[in-house]
Amino acid sequence: MEHDHLVVEIGGTEIPELYDDLITLEVELDDALAGMVRMTLAMLPDAVGVWPYLDDGRIALWARMVVTAGFQSDAPTLFTGFVTHLRPEYGSEPDQCRLHVWAMDASVLMDRAEKLKDWPNKKDSDIARETFAAYGLDAEIVDTEVVHDEDVSTIIQRETDFRFLRRLALRNGFECFVDGDRGYFRPPTLSARPQPVLSVQFGDDTDVHRFSLEVNALTTVDVAMVQVDRVDGSVLTTLVDAATQNAFGTSVAGDSAPPNAPAGLLHVSGAVTTGDAEMSALCRGLRGVGEWFVTGQGEITANAYGSVLIPRAPVTIKGIGELCSGVYVVTHVTHRFTEDGYEQQFRVKRNALRPTGTEDFDDAASGPGGLVAAAVGSL
Repeated sequence: MEHDHLVVEIGGTEIPELYDDLITLEVELDDALAGMVRMTLAMLPDAVGVWPYLDDGRIALWARMVVTAGFQSDAPTLFTGFVTHLRPEYGSEPDQCRLHVWAMDASVLMDRAEKLKDWPNKKDSDIARETFAAYGLDAEIVDTEVVHDEDVSTIIQRETDFRFLRRLALRNGFECFVDGDRGYFRPPTLSARPQPVLSVQFGDDTDVHRFSLEVNALTTVDVAMVQVDRVDGSVLTTLVDAATQNAFGTSVAGDSAPPNAPAGLLHVSGAVTTGDAEMSALCRGLRGVGEWFVTGQGEITANAYGSVLIPRAPVTIKGIGELCSGVYVVTHVTHRFTEDGYEQQFRVKRNALRPTGTEDFDDAASGPGGLVAAAVGSL
């Protein structure tokens, strides 16, 4: 069994006594929210009434925090960001005093000030590249196609930089987030190699001690849009009524339909695009959100699992039956360190049911395309 490993640096240095005072530390990583750390420390004053960490300035607002965590054989940098909240709590007895420290990743710097700004003659990817660079962030950018000619339409920003980039990402079917000192503006990487297999109700191999699923038939809807062309006045129409992503199983939401009822349909209104290409991209992105009709959440016995689960990447889950076993995408992980040990609480999503036959339920390191190594009866 792997032994957990944790290193916390604040202001560029590690504070050795911090681990003796550590009560809980949580690193929360989510595919739609800023990365966050919540840390609680015991806080005892010294003989002259000086409170540690606060009065000595070792933990200060906007200090840079880096958390490296996991196991001795697998300890990635889970979080890089800045201290945003200090919450001292003074109990009736000295040993009841606590210091709660919160930190957020660098996207918090991009979400501070609302702006009114025009972006003439730019592609969405150009805007993302310039915006990340303004905050000193490296960037992984996938180019978008449409150049917004100011003679036809100019992009206007009316929100913070981060919310603006998230809006541009949605209409391209992209994801936008910050990880460490790097910003991302790209399509989801759904074809990545799955993380190590999660085993639920699988005898001695079980490493997930709590797991639940919801299969929601109401999420998937077709998406349509109608708009007048800004150049020639013609009416443009778009309808996306087919899957926009590769299925992670053989039974997709559209395979089950209610009796004597039409398919769900969403008409987009209030959104401005510059033509067919942008209309189609926006509608594909919105339909893609609804295709994830299977969602789940669970908790890992982290030392038994022996690996660090991360969001925005696939993971194979077995031990939950033929209908539900297969490859999922991780959407959220909370890494929690306490005196009781290391736990990982996670959420996942899936756009289909039943295995495809290409999963590897024994060794996910072989990635998609490996042979099924477990009989259907043991899924």
